[in-house]
Amino acid sequence: MAGLAAVVIFLGGWYFAIVMMVVLVLMAREWAKLTMGQSKRRYAVVGVVLLPLLLMVLVQYAVTAADEPTLALLGGALGALLLLVSVFLIRRVGGWSERLWAVVGIVYLGVPAVAFLALRDLPHGMELVFWLVIVVVATDVCAYLTGRSLGGPKLAPRISPGKTWSGLAGGAAGAMLLGGVFAHFVGWGWPQGVFFALILALVAQSGDLFESFIKRRAGVKDSGRLIPGHGGMLDRLDGYLFAVPTLALLVAIDQAF
Repeated sequence: MAGLAAVVIFLGGWYFAIVMMVVLVLMAREWAKLTMGQSKRRYAVVGVVLLPLLLMVLVQYAVTAADEPTLALLGGALGALLLLVSVFLIRRVGGWSERLWAVVGIVYLGVPAVAFLALRDLPHGMELVFWLVIVVVATDVCAYLTGRSLGGPKLAPRISPGKTWSGLAGGAAGAMLLGGVFAHFVGWGWPQGVFFALILALVAQSGDLFESFIKRRAGVKDSGRLIPGHGGMLDRLDGYLFAVPTLALLVAIDQAF
């Protein structure tokens, strides 16, 4: 899977967009399973993915056909239509609590998916995405190794009993090291790479804790069984769901100033 992801990131364009759309649908299925009743999940899945899918198509279309004069009008019309369809579908998922979780799912899954695609379509997008992957992987691996080796006080025992403060520190340290080492690939200096990596490490581990909270609330160990031995798609991408929008924001601020 890592090799396939690397190839898709390298190819970019519609290859990357289509894979991201498939991943979005898979995550939406798991989100519906975790947050709402069995009978209404099909409405929730479609309602959650419609707007993000549209935005992803428009982002990619804008990149490949930036001179198209009717793009804004078409996008506005389709966006208004799908907004109405999404509202109609979300109204059918159950009570207000389940409807709220469906709306949360649009933000939780849709914003990172669109941000990921927008990052990849930047002039140095491939390097940015690979840098992000390196930082998040370093965070996960170093947090696990440090936490297992040193132990110590629990980070959030009611949400994720296995996570420790030492693991948080180790994950941040590993991310800062590799983020600084590879910063020049995205045109940053070492201090900027270290600082951005620190922010992403903390945010990624927050994303991990948030998904653990959702699973504990649902009374399950994994979000799904898609990946044998690793759980579902949300289990593998939970850190990215918080880290990707954060990196997009950091890049936007960096380019603005």
